[in-house]
Amino acid sequence: MPHAVASDGTRVAYQVSGGGPPLLLLAGQANNHHWWDRVRADFDTHFRTITVDYRGTGASDKPETEYSTILFADDAIRVLDSLGIERAHVYGTSMGGRVAQWVAARHPERVHTLILGCTSPGGTHAVERSREVRASLAQPDPDRSRRALLELMYTQDWLGRNPGPYSTLGDPGMPAHAKLAHLRASNGHDAWDALPSISAPTLVLHGTEDLLSPVDNAPLLAERIPNARVQLLPGARHAYFEEDRTVAGAAAISFLTAP
Repeated sequence: MPHAVASDGTRVAYQVSGGGPPLLLLAGQANNHHWWDRVRADFDTHFRTITVDYRGTGASDKPETEYSTILFADDAIRVLDSLGIERAHVYGTSMGGRVAQWVAARHPERVHTLILGCTSPGGTHAVERSREVRASLAQPDPDRSRRALLELMYTQDWLGRNPGPYSTLGDPGMPAHAKLAHLRASNGHDAWDALPSISAPTLVLHGTEDLLSPVDNAPLLAERIPNARVQLLPGARHAYFEEDRTVAGAAAISFLTAP
């Protein structure tokens, strides 16, 4: 598997498939490129898709240092550099949407269009998940905690029709220090002041029943980013890109391929 080398020497694994204009796909917190497994083929028919194993996940190095969404964004740029890609479309979901904000804000010349899915600006301006949601994820029984996460990601109806395995519940091979570093990176994200500097046309996608990253964050992002618009997906939860694959995928591809 190919690797890019970050500024601190960390090796960052990446994967490439499909053909066409480059599309960088950025996964959620504590997940590797498998986050996109169920839907990647939809994009591969239109784009040369590039995924990244964040440091701490997958085949990337797992240094015992502090991580941040800015650091993840800079790692992603190193991946594009390694591939000789000057400019790409960027689609990030969940923490990947936070990383994508920094890619677009810090490297505007590298981003053609931007999609931010089920994410937030972070910091004091963000709408945080409820205390009840936090408690459901923090319970000591791992089976109950996993079930709580599943129900935040997908509706009961979809889970009943799709028994798994699920590739959005975290990288099972991550060491404990990397999981904690990812949590701190996502929790420490605050791009509020940088959002107005994003110049790429931007689409904000969000499920209306998302309790993990509340849907009220969607208009906050769109109001803060010039040339941004929102598309809400009725009834969808955090993993809208899988459960509402047909509608969400079509919306994303239509936006990315527009003149």
